[in-house]
Amino acid sequence: MTGLFITLEGPEGAGKSTNRDYLAERLRAQGIEVVLTREPGGTLLAERIRDVLLAPADEPMNPDTELLLVFAARAQHLAEVIRPALARGAVVICDRFTDSTYAYQGGGRGLCLERIASLETFVQGDLRPDLTLLFDLPVAVGMARASARGRLDRFELEGHGFFDAVRSAFIRRAEAEPARYHLLDAAQPLAQVQQNIDALLPTLLERARG
Repeated sequence: MTGLFITLEGPEGAGKSTNRDYLAERLRAQGIEVVLTREPGGTLLAERIRDVLLAPADEPMNPDTELLLVFAARAQHLAEVIRPALARGAVVICDRFTDSTYAYQGGGRGLCLERIASLETFVQGDLRPDLTLLFDLPVAVGMARASARGRLDRFELEGHGFFDAVRSAFIRRAEAEPARYHLLDAAQPLAQVQQNIDALLPTLLERARG
């Protein structure tokens, strides 16, 4: 039995965590087993790596170090959480996955996309998300929302140009894989965004039930 792997992507302040929880609640109400998780993180060890990745520090992190830490956390996450849940037929909803690596480390940091693709194959094999919800919104709106949440992490401290590149990378990936991506306008009121998620539920329930 194979489950359904759904990832939520988008820039800072796009409301991914809120809508991840909303989607999980709607699916669980229909009797579907849902596993909620996030990246980087998802296991005790991967969460420790997350702390290193997000904490501002006096020593600048080399972009290659950042990339390798992301995939190290992902390898643990896949082994301990994602693959076992999919194997038993659960729906896994993950706040960020490898598309964020292409957007942040590829688009934002300017790292070679072929290098990221090699690590993707090495760590994931042929596992890819079944559906990716991309929550898109203008950079200025996202940065304002992130700032309103309180103390900023190492990524949130990046400038406007960095997040322009991140957003563009997400859009390019969505355009390249229209069958996997579903684009949502995250600048809309939350109620409208969640109405758009509700419109996807019949298809998701059909796929989750095989």
